[in-house]
Amino acid sequence: MKTTRRVYRVDRSQISFVKFILEAYDNMAVVSTLDPRQGLVQVVIAPGGETMVEGVMTGLGGEVEVVAVGDAETDGSADDHYRWPAGKNG
Repeated sequence: MKTTRRVYRVDRSQISFVKFILEAYDNMAVVSTLDPRQGLVQVVIAPGGETMVEGVMTGLGGEVEVVAVGDAETDGSADDHYRWPAGKNG
């Protein structure tokens, strides 16, 4: 089974709030900060949880800035790292 990684840009002052909300759903997703200055967070989503996480992030978008900036599927191995989509600079 593969996890899904999505990267979002959020209001940097709200990173901990977004993390708290998503991780409150047990075994659904894990949030880590990629770049605190830019407000980039990575969300690693458990198989089958993509729709739920998308709904939560959409709902949060009404309260804080949330912009999807990329995604990639992974098998969860330690070798997986986020890569910017073509045309984006990290």
